[in-house]
Amino acid sequence: MANGLYLSALIPVYNEEENLVALGAEVSGALGALGKPYEVILVDDGSRDSSWTLIQDLVKKYPGFKGVRLGRNAGQTAALLAGIQHAGGELIVCLDADMQNDARDVPKLLAKMNEGYDVVSGWRKDRQDRFLDRKLPSMIANGLISRITGVNLHDYGCTLKLYKAEYLKPLRLYGEMHRFVPAFAGFLGARIAEVPVNHRARTAGVSKYGITRTFKVLLDLMTVKFMDTYLGKPIYLFGGGGVGMGLLGVLFGAYTLYKKFYLGVFVKDQPLFQVSIFCLLIGFQMVLLGLLAEILVRIYYDLKDMRPYFVRETAGL
Repeated sequence: MANGLYLSALIPVYNEEENLVALGAEVSGALGALGKPYEVILVDDGSRDSSWTLIQDLVKKYPGFKGVRLGRNAGQTAALLAGIQHAGGELIVCLDADMQNDARDVPKLLAKMNEGYDVVSGWRKDRQDRFLDRKLPSMIANGLISRITGVNLHDYGCTLKLYKAEYLKPLRLYGEMHRFVPAFAGFLGARIAEVPVNHRARTAGVSKYGITRTFKVLLDLMTVKFMDTYLGKPIYLFGGGGVGMGLLGVLFGAYTLYKKFYLGVFVKDQPLFQVSIFCLLIGFQMVLLGLLAEILVRIYYDLKDMRPYFVRETAGL
């Protein structure tokens, strides 16, 4: 980066007044020991307690600390995006504010990245959380995400992750997409590694997550899969489904006619004939939807002057 910053640490904060003093001391000590220029961006996600006041105190106390306050509670994804847009480091590391991540693991992630990786994800191998409502849903979600995206990680939910900035800056994150950032980076061709990190039980404050987030993951995963496989050619998804439904309708219709002319069964006595008409109509509508999606995708890229590719590096330019 032109400003000479080596590392930006992004920490979303939501009602963490009980942890911020200890967090500031730990992060300052861990990153200061690197001996390289760094910044710490604390993003207050509309906290209702005294978190923002404490963030301001940390900014005054520790060099390199910065604060960003959102107008309302917009969620962890929005908070991370705000931090990414304000970050100026060559590398960006993300941490939680609840002290369950150990900032002293950051050098371990940096060492792994120096082996030639673009993203290094933390793996809470010895996770200090309840099994039924925290570990088990996480294990199921991690398996589904890895299988569907093709980016295999043990722990998508671990916030402690290190990225090269060029893989984060182009991203536009919405909803609850923060957990899929490694997959998005993988879609751009990033080389991804995973290392075990320390995980501590929460000792102060209240967890902001519940078992309902598992269902949100499943819904978001459908969006991620579409963005990866079909965003550039939605006609393959809608058109393929439409053709399949149309063929099914033709088969049902042909079977209905066979029973009419060879077995003497009247069409009005065959519910399958109505099913065949339904399949043909749905198939036709899906093909039209695919064509409309194709047009919208082209308008989307043109208006934003976006490219359907990502340049990793250049030579001789």
